[in-house]
Amino acid sequence: MSDTPTDNDPRPIEPIEPDLNECCGNGCCPCVFDTYAEAKRSWQQDIKAWEERHPDLVKDAAGS
Repeated sequence: MSDTPTDNDPRPIEPIEPDLNECCGNGCCPCVFDTYAEAKRSWQQDIKAWEERHPDLVKDAAGS
């Protein structure tokens, strides 16, 4: 098994958007979509930080 830089720092996984049927429509606070939006913002920050830590992997994924 090879040791890669991401073994101890895996790429953050994007949250899955809830299905429309997961919202009950009763105005819950927080709604499943509010929770998802917060998780998505957090993931975007995490991805940006991860990409800064692993610029070589970002470059490889872009085909450069």
